[in-house]
Amino acid sequence: MVQMQVNLGEHEDRVLTIVKGKYGLKNKAEAVNFVIGRFEEYLEPEIRPEYLKKLEKIRKGKYTNFSSVDELRKLAN
Repeated sequence: MVQMQVNLGEHEDRVLTIVKGKYGLKNKAEAVNFVIGRFEEYLEPEIRPEYLKKLEKIRKGKYTNFSSVDELRKLAN
């Protein structure tokens, strides 16, 4: 376990106190751990199954390779 000393402003201290009371936590350290745990969900969101299907469809698609931009422009015109 890592220990650290944190300097909080008045507002941040109030927020932790509210979190502590709302979720029935024993102390502010538990409140900090709770907030970190909730925020962690947003750091690495899961990929939705619909998106995985879409990616697979894109990977199986037909592609044309061009050796130069001029070759692509000829096809576009």
